[in-house]
Amino acid sequence: MAIALGGEVETLALGCDVADEGQCARAMAAVIAHFGGIDVLINNAGISHRSAFADTRMSVFRRVMAVNFFGALACTQAALPSLLERRGLIVAVSSIAGLAPLYGRTGYAASKHAVQGLFSSLRGELAGTGVDVLIVCPGFTATGIGAAALDGDGAVTPHPQSTVGRVAQPDEVAAALFRAAERRQKLLVLSAVGQLTHLIQRLSPALCEWLMTRALHRELERGQAQTGASPGDGVARVDKGAARGGPRRVE
Repeated sequence: MAIALGGEVETLALGCDVADEGQCARAMAAVIAHFGGIDVLINNAGISHRSAFADTRMSVFRRVMAVNFFGALACTQAALPSLLERRGLIVAVSSIAGLAPLYGRTGYAASKHAVQGLFSSLRGELAGTGVDVLIVCPGFTATGIGAAALDGDGAVTPHPQSTVGRVAQPDEVAAALFRAAERRQKLLVLSAVGQLTHLIQRLSPALCEWLMTRALHRELERGQAQTGASPGDGVARVDKGAARGGPRRVE
């Protein structure tokens, strides 16, 4: 947490497990007590997994949803009274996976679709209050989320993460987010790949799904032919259902 004071920046570091509703409430209360209120809330905590649906334990789905969806919900609910008082801004960091299907990441995609639904609906409820809602959908970014992704059993996955196109740096994404926040923008879709995926999904969801399925099958065939991998391993390696000839998905 940080606030600018006369050209200087005062910061307050707080530990918080966003999967714990009580910790979220206490963290927001501590920020309000220290700074006097909240003007901007950025929900950026996230976790991912790389595993086929059939091979993923329910506990993994629950963990991903607890962090990505319920964490953002709990922090926003706790901060909302102060945001309303100060006519502030809520930022939800979603993903291209919140706008289009994502094979091999069903839990992650579900959590990000839930984030999209929550915050786009909340924007409507807050209309006229002075509080704006910005949803940000980044592409591949050089953070630790990929390296810490869960496997189907809940352990950190050994499967490497593939990337598509240029991987953005965190400061690039932060700068784009800042500019969108200044404009009180509603949606920010980052990267050319992400924007193309979003466009295809909007124009023809069936085509987007078909391309994703075709890409997945090609990756499975290549992986099994080259390494003898099982179908489950093949899906885990299709990080974003990506293959040549079709739109690729990004976190």
